Amino acid sequence: MSNTLSYSSITKKIWMSLFGLFLMTFLVVHLSINLLLLFDPSRELFNIAAHFMGTNPLIQIFQWVLFAGFGFHIILGVILQIQNWMARPKGYKVKGTSEDSVFSKYMIYTGMIIFVFLIIHLGNFFVLKMQGDVPEFHQPGAGEMEDMGLLVVNLFRNTGYVIFYVIMLLLMGFHLDHAFQSAFQSLGLTHNKYTPFIKGLGHFYSIVITAGYIIIPLIIYFR
Repeated sequence: MSNTLSYSSITKKIWMSLFGLFLMTFLVVHLSINLLLLFDPSRELFNIAAHFMGTNPLIQIFQWVLFAGFGFHIILGVILQIQNWMARPKGYKVKGTSEDSVFSKYMIYTGMIIFVFLIIHLGNFFVLKMQGDVPEFHQPGAGEMEDMGLLVVNLFRNTGYVIFYVIMLLLMGFHLDHAFQSAFQSLGLTHNKYTPFIKGLGHFYSIVITAGYIIIPLIIYFR
């Protein structure tokens, strides 16, 4: 029975790590599209990309796969955390290497906060889209399309939301920093030679992603 539970726990960690790494690749793609608003203030490139993402059938299928992956990642994280609490309610006297950082102890909490943030952030666009309140953008040669870029710009001109967004992104950065190396550890990809490189790559990834997302609302707000 104990072997079954142990195997089940390891399997959950592996799947959660795979889903997590999958979501990290999405963050890179999403950031690259959002950065178009900074390089092209006319919003033309961003709207073309958003229109393609919103109308391409394969992208639409991938979108639901992405949502499912995020949902499974959260569910598995919650289950594993509950199992950890039940297994050691008082905690270990000697902490493992996976608990080196302060934020490693609060991964489940930062994960839930990020989950709520994403619901709020994406809801700002989906609600308006469903209500048909998205303004039109005329693209020569391509006709009319939704001006999703204007929605983003207007949202990032709201002082309160920009502050909220930046705080949430900082929390996400700390979450990513530990999650990156933890994912490789759960997959058994640890070694004295390349584990330091993985940790360094995780630091680099979390800093670049966090800074990239934060700089967008700040530039739009102060532009």
